[in-house]
Amino acid sequence: MTEASPQPVRPGTSPAAPPRPASARRAIAAATIGNALEFFDLALYALMATYIGRAFFPDDNPGIQLIQTYAVFGITYLVRPVGGLLLGSYADRQGRKKSLMLSIRLMVLGTALMAFMPGYATLGFCAPLGIVLARLVQGFAAGGEFGAATSFLVEQDNRRKSFFGSFQFASQGLATVLASAFATGLTATLSDAQMTAWGWRVPFVFGLLVGPAGYVIRRCVEESPAMAQLPAVPERGETPSPIRSVFRRHWGGLLVAGGALMVSTALNYTLQYLPTFAIKELGLDDSLSFTALLITGVILTFGTPVVGLLADRFGRLRIMVPAAALIGLSAVPLFIWLTRAPSFPVLALCMTALGLLKATYFGALPSVMSDAFPVQARATGLAFSYNTTVALFGGFTPTIAAALVTATGSQVSPGYYLTAVSALSIAALAGGRRVRGIR
Repeated sequence: MTEASPQPVRPGTSPAAPPRPASARRAIAAATIGNALEFFDLALYALMATYIGRAFFPDDNPGIQLIQTYAVFGITYLVRPVGGLLLGSYADRQGRKKSLMLSIRLMVLGTALMAFMPGYATLGFCAPLGIVLARLVQGFAAGGEFGAATSFLVEQDNRRKSFFGSFQFASQGLATVLASAFATGLTATLSDAQMTAWGWRVPFVFGLLVGPAGYVIRRCVEESPAMAQLPAVPERGETPSPIRSVFRRHWGGLLVAGGALMVSTALNYTLQYLPTFAIKELGLDDSLSFTALLITGVILTFGTPVVGLLADRFGRLRIMVPAAALIGLSAVPLFIWLTRAPSFPVLALCMTALGLLKATYFGALPSVMSDAFPVQARATGLAFSYNTTVALFGGFTPTIAAALVTATGSQVSPGYYLTAVSALSIAALAGGRRVRGIR
């Protein structure tokens, strides 16, 4: 008998092997730098919402102006599932590396539009339309970024997938640190008029410097080991469409991955909303409020990988379920404390507590979501579940929080929203354990 010939691998890849330290560092940098740029831009928009609103959405009522600005923040999330399907399918067919290189080019384009778009005083009604266009481009690119980058990370080493995957969300913490550092520094040194006129644009210009560096790094890495082991893509596309495969065979995976993400996403954007809440509703100082978010970003950056290491050793759901329960139980008491004793120390302590809980839940989440899908459809499934959930429970969270406060007159109402989504995420994790065998 003759030996079976080995299956061909994708061009430009090599067979799977445990990653060397240098190779692992390059893989982490390549996967996370685009995600960091994405969340840096998103965090900036939320933090600079007051000034962006004045520049692009003139209105006599500051509350209405802020809601309009956040509505654009939320509406542009609607394109993310489309970007996720198209770029995620591209990653499953052509490889994670090619998709990551395409998405970062689109992100740079969206950031450039944000940085240099003239305001309402110059362009009139075309100015807010230009901002919507910038957010749509950024949203489309970000839609495919999560699926390809997360797949690329967890596929580096199956024995340490929680640790590798945790850097996806640690990069979000780093982006929060950078964005809040810019906001703190700028609001402390520039006048309110200067911030409205040009100060808010400075960090977006900085973001443009990150994009080209990320593109170069991504060009220099190899394809993920799991993708390298798959047969080469047929020239005429005889393989089933990853999009068709996800919607026909993996509805359970979409529900598990999206449901597990709910509380994390809502909490992420609640944390980004809290400085504006403290400034507008509680009358706290701008710079001090942004400093509280900076502290939270540091926790997320360095705490998330530690939790990833622990999850690989002790089990993911053993850590995530208690964290989600604590988020739900603590949200309302923390909001009550903050509204009854509004001060920088209380704001910082509340955001630190929520940041620690978020890092604990975050650490193992990317690997849990990834296990809901097979390699051949992983990027597509991750991208669609992530972006659909973010669109519903993330992009509109600041709008929902602001609207809840305005409609009910209760400054505690955003806490009840977090309590509700935490219960949904716990149910999704239980379903993942029972249906998908996720532990």
